[in-house]
Amino acid sequence: MKVGLYFGTFNPIHIGHLIIANHMAEHSDLDQIWMVVTPHNPHKKKNTLLDDYHRLHMVHLATEDYPKIQPSDIEFKLPQPNYTVNTLAHLQEKFPTHEFSLIMGEDNLNSLHKWKNYEVILQNHHIYVYPRLNSGEMDEQFVNHPKIHRIGAPVVELSSTFIRNSIKEGKNITPMLSSKVWEYVEHNLFYKK
Repeated sequence: MKVGLYFGTFNPIHIGHLIIANHMAEHSDLDQIWMVVTPHNPHKKKNTLLDDYHRLHMVHLATEDYPKIQPSDIEFKLPQPNYTVNTLAHLQEKFPTHEFSLIMGEDNLNSLHKWKNYEVILQNHHIYVYPRLNSGEMDEQFVNHPKIHRIGAPVVELSSTFIRNSIKEGKNITPMLSSKVWEYVEHNLFYKK
């Protein structure tokens, strides 16, 4: 089975994330998309980051109607700080029959050369890249790389930061979240302060 790993804090998960994940599930050769919720780094103070459980729960709520998309808390169990290369090694050991790939925006691809052991990642895994506005010039070594696949997904310029700020300002952001996520955020009064 080919699994695309879509990493994020998902604070909160929004329709932009779902559009990208669903596009990858329906318009690439990936069989499933796992939304990997990245845990709070205990060494960093991040007041706006919700508890790991709440963010994971929102991903569950947002993806329950998408059979090819599922939440993953795999990184919650790994030592912190964690690196993607470690997560991939852990997943490959746990699911030896799966083929894991990464899903990332063009902007992240441009900084891939700064990742820990990025050569090992590229050697063992494919990367599916979705377009972003203003992602800059692509690093020359990645332009025609056989493991990097550019997928013409819709360009969605929507950020969780914008959503959090809008909620804090009392704006109506209901179209930007799945209805179940919006209800959960509203019920728990998240991002109001």
